[in-house]
Amino acid sequence: MLKLPIYLDNNATTAMDKRVLDHMLPYFTEHFGNAASRNHSFGWVAEVAVEKGREQVASLIGADNKEIIFTSGATEGDNLALKGVYEMYKSKGNHIITCVIEHKAVLDACRHLEKLGAEVTYLPVQNDGLVDLKQLEVAIKPETILIAIMYANNEIGVIQPIRAIADLAKKHNILFFSDATQAVGKIPVDVINDGIDIMAFSSHKIYGPQGVGALYVRRKNPRVKVTAQIDGGGHERGMRSGTLNVAGIVGFGKACALRQEEMEEDNKRIVKLRDHLESQLLKIEESYLNGNKVHRLPHVSNISFKYVEGEGLLMGFNKNIALSSGSACTSASLEPSYVLKALGLGDDLAHSSLRFGLSRTTTREEIDYTIEQITKTVEKLRMMSPLWEMYKDGVDLSTIEWNHH
Repeated sequence: MLKLPIYLDNNATTAMDKRVLDHMLPYFTEHFGNAASRNHSFGWVAEVAVEKGREQVASLIGADNKEIIFTSGATEGDNLALKGVYEMYKSKGNHIITCVIEHKAVLDACRHLEKLGAEVTYLPVQNDGLVDLKQLEVAIKPETILIAIMYANNEIGVIQPIRAIADLAKKHNILFFSDATQAVGKIPVDVINDGIDIMAFSSHKIYGPQGVGALYVRRKNPRVKVTAQIDGGGHERGMRSGTLNVAGIVGFGKACALRQEEMEEDNKRIVKLRDHLESQLLKIEESYLNGNKVHRLPHVSNISFKYVEGEGLLMGFNKNIALSSGSACTSASLEPSYVLKALGLGDDLAHSSLRFGLSRTTTREEIDYTIEQITKTVEKLRMMSPLWEMYKDGVDLSTIEWNHH
């Protein structure tokens, strides 16, 4: 039996795994201690649980336990990494290299640092969403202290050439930070093999609770330091003060352990579903897949349907299918997605895109229903569109002079 509504916005957040919840429950009631209370058993029990979670999180990314700093999520991690590195290393230089399709948490933190005297280079991307390594190398200067490039993009799922970027950073003795929110727990991420020095990620993208995340900070070759952005008490090796979210950390740890066991199996199934979804939706006339087809996450698909408004499309079926047009974090504005614009898409295509984010619980039935609903809605909206009519009559729409009031 198909249960509506269907949730296909898993890049925004995932449903918590029931096994994760069961694991967390005792830490809300019986084991409610503060992990920093060192002089009684309630505190010790909490501390042991936190350290177990730390071990599970570290294990998923191939790090040492001591390299994991718990945060409230990837946004805080991005801020702590960028601001913390800038403050700690600004005697060495003030130049940061990042990229135009980064998450707003990275872009806005960079804008903030520019006000404090940082110089930031925002690299463009190629039409498929990949960074050009030659351009990256050209951008490096003696003052460069950090390269900040995401592991995988939240809107189009494109995976950047992380190892190659790390090699460049190392060659020039620059730190490499990656926002890996969409990658960790979805594809194999290993900070040692990948050569990453600092990396932010989040629990709620991998079937864990919201409001908890981690920042990996490398301890040797090189030993990385970031200055705290939240002071008080010196928790988390002095990098992030505040009472730890014990239940959240316990859940995050469990979610990481489950991903480590099940990611590969889940992906085989998810990729089949995604490919089925794409093959059917791309049969619709004037529909386009956005981003690199090969270097991308297994569960994400971003498709534009020309001559249809993305918002209108969503209105057509949003009671039954949860999707996003553009990006959830910036959907308060009606601007077309800055990520799609960076790929060189015109406003028309950028505005008409839908992002599909599949999960471990997505079913074939849900995908078939989605294909059917979207196909119907696109056809219906195009029947009402004067642009579609002109296109079908062979009018070259790029030659039309629009009258802007």
